[in-house]
Amino acid sequence: MRIGNVEINGNTLLAPIAGWTDVAFRLLARRFGASLTYTEMVSAKGLMYGSDKTEDLLVTLDDEKPCAVQIFGKEANIMADAVKRLTKFDVIDINMGCPVPKINKNGEGCALMADPKLVYKIVNACVKAADKRAVTVKMRTGLSEDKINVFEVARACEDAGAAAITVHGRTREQMYSGRADWDIIGKVKASVNVVVIGNGDIETREDYLTALRYGADGVMIARGALGRPQIFSELIGAPVTVRGDIILEHIDIMSKYFNERYVVGNMKKHFARYIKGMRDNRFIKERIYSSDTIDELKEIVYEFDLIDKKL
Repeated sequence: MRIGNVEINGNTLLAPIAGWTDVAFRLLARRFGASLTYTEMVSAKGLMYGSDKTEDLLVTLDDEKPCAVQIFGKEANIMADAVKRLTKFDVIDINMGCPVPKINKNGEGCALMADPKLVYKIVNACVKAADKRAVTVKMRTGLSEDKINVFEVARACEDAGAAAITVHGRTREQMYSGRADWDIIGKVKASVNVVVIGNGDIETREDYLTALRYGADGVMIARGALGRPQIFSELIGAPVTVRGDIILEHIDIMSKYFNERYVVGNMKKHFARYIKGMRDNRFIKERIYSSDTIDELKEIVYEFDLIDKKL
């Protein structure tokens, strides 16, 4: 699949997920077949002010090429400045799909969909600043069931020069409830001439094939990949065997780039996801959340024989 000038091998993408898509998780997803992975969403203003937290989110590895970053904001000039700073990224995605109240109250994320003219202005400014790199946009179907305007917003993005559009098949009002509307995603694809990626409720190979039947050029996986980076192999029908050492690998990759406190705090939620569905996992969780060091987290893997169990 081609996104602007960027050729990617396949059409299964790992979504940018705040608090989850750290550098280690992205690398693991790539190893299991994810065609493209995105950083957690990054504040354009945070980049401008040189926030340390923002810099942590931008750590990437050579194995991630081509690599993608997602930014959010509402001022076209600040968003364009962010694009100019992010020179190591091949794809810059603009967030217009985040439904979180804190983001939307500030006029960012999904709130931008209320103003297609502003959408055009922001996307066009970013495209000009990108210097031929690919600019993409992630959006929802609208703000609410009575404000479905994804078609208008998608066309504004296309007219402004976006190379691809990702549509999460829910409204902002729905947050993550209900089922994604793939019929709308298919109709968006039919209404524009750029790549359209579908997002929402992709958990099995059949879901993936159904998405393609609706006309999506590819799929973006978010919650379905948490604790399960092997989902990308499962979707395309590739053989996969996953054992507990994936947890150790995740810890080791993180340890190369961040201090112990950061690694432990970040890994606890990942670890809990990796063991989701295992019998008596509440005892393991108790140990996970009471851990204070990297060594303690690693000891849990061996203590509960996770190294020999399929996760």
